[in-house]
Amino acid sequence: MDRTQAVELLKKYNKEEFHIRHAYTVEGVMRYFAKELGYDEELWGIVGLLHDIDFEKYPEEHCKKAPELLQEIEAPEEVIRAICSHGYGICFDVEPKHEMEKILFATDELTGLIWAAAKMRPSKSTKDMEVSSLKKKFKDKKFAAGCSREIIKQGAERLGWTLDELFEKTILAMRDCEDRVEEEMSK
Repeated sequence: MDRTQAVELLKKYNKEEFHIRHAYTVEGVMRYFAKELGYDEELWGIVGLLHDIDFEKYPEEHCKKAPELLQEIEAPEEVIRAICSHGYGICFDVEPKHEMEKILFATDELTGLIWAAAKMRPSKSTKDMEVSSLKKKFKDKKFAAGCSREIIKQGAERLGWTLDELFEKTILAMRDCEDRVEEEMSK
């Protein structure tokens, strides 16, 4: 299993630009955290890239259909488990236990909120975003209403981080990968 196979699988089951951009963003965020925490960047990146593999085509079976689709590239059990665990409490019962699983659980919804907030900025970028402006958006339940604040809070708790720490680290991760995501989207 390598990134090329993962991208091909992603694009086989996802056609909408939004979903593909989100996959590349979460891939970059996961790579950033893997590097910061001393883990395998390639493995964590693939988990991020494929975390919503079944969402676009099988939304009612999200995280349930993923293991079957991931078999197409012979994904190892730790990848399958991590991907399934990001739906814990919403659509699946695999609890995030490993640090990779906890990071994915904590950042998946948050990357959506951060991206929505970035699009509202004059720069349309995370590069000049501050935690204080993200906190205002987080408190506004109508803003990016599809991004679960409860899951984000649970994610911070699972990691033993404050919300501010999670916000700051995830903004830094998104800054780090923003140019690569744009490059991937322009291919």
